[in-house]
Amino acid sequence: MAGATVLRALRTLRPQTLAPASSRLPVPVEFILQPASCVLYPPWRSCPVRTLQLSCALCAGHNKWSKVKNIKGPKDEARGRMFMKFGMMIRIAVKEGGSNPEMNLNLAHILEQCRGKNMPKAAIEAAVKSAEKAKPASQHMVEARGPGGCLLLIEILTDSNSRSQQDIRRLLSRNGGMLSDGARHNFNRRGVVVVPGQNMSMERALELAIEAGAEDVKETEDEEEQPLLQFICDMADMRKVRASLAELGMQITSAGLEFVPRTLSSLDQDQLDAASTLIEALNDCPDVVRVWDNIQADS
Repeated sequence: MAGATVLRALRTLRPQTLAPASSRLPVPVEFILQPASCVLYPPWRSCPVRTLQLSCALCAGHNKWSKVKNIKGPKDEARGRMFMKFGMMIRIAVKEGGSNPEMNLNLAHILEQCRGKNMPKAAIEAAVKSAEKAKPASQHMVEARGPGGCLLLIEILTDSNSRSQQDIRRLLSRNGGMLSDGARHNFNRRGVVVVPGQNMSMERALELAIEAGAEDVKETEDEEEQPLLQFICDMADMRKVRASLAELGMQITSAGLEFVPRTLSSLDQDQLDAASTLIEALNDCPDVVRVWDNIQADS
């Protein structure tokens, strides 16, 4: 009896779901493709099923997150590394000449570079205070040779020289470099005053160098590939050269003590790429303060 009751119920539903071919409306695609176990609506419902479309192109904030992840993230990471290196430079300067910028010219120039790179004032003051109370650490200069025969000076500040030497030796061997005694003889420590180089010819720059008392002037670029001019002078004359350039109307970007190469190594593009990879890996090492090189791109 129960089976007969079910059969009669199905027969009463058949006219609504399976009308003659001449009067039937097109059956929605959802009813044709979906298996019986996936049908979510009763068979007598005649309205089309409304579907929900999910697409990554419609997800809010997708492009914004992509920009944050691919652009802002690396920039923030590089900014953090730069501030960490400034902290190490401050520590070395304080160790060499004390924490008073008025009595320590090198520290004064480093603090100015920090401000020029928008390092927060609180972070600068904290770096100076921590440098005064820092645990003893030794400063070393590692001499190396990189791809194409270029020479590198790697300044380190560490509490374990053997560990730092091993780290640097490993980075050199992985990136086509090696330790090389005598590389330092190709560098002189000089005062370097940097000014913007837009809209200034090399002839005019040389005239300014003579007027300011600088020994030489070189063209270079900043991180954003904007032209810069480096006025090179004796360490004792750096304050005078800087003041003279300011009086001549030049905007001072930075001033400090650097290792300037006596001769340059000309590299082709492949060698330049390899050397850049090596220097970047060295700069990522926590114990490395700065890396100087004598690289000149082959025109």
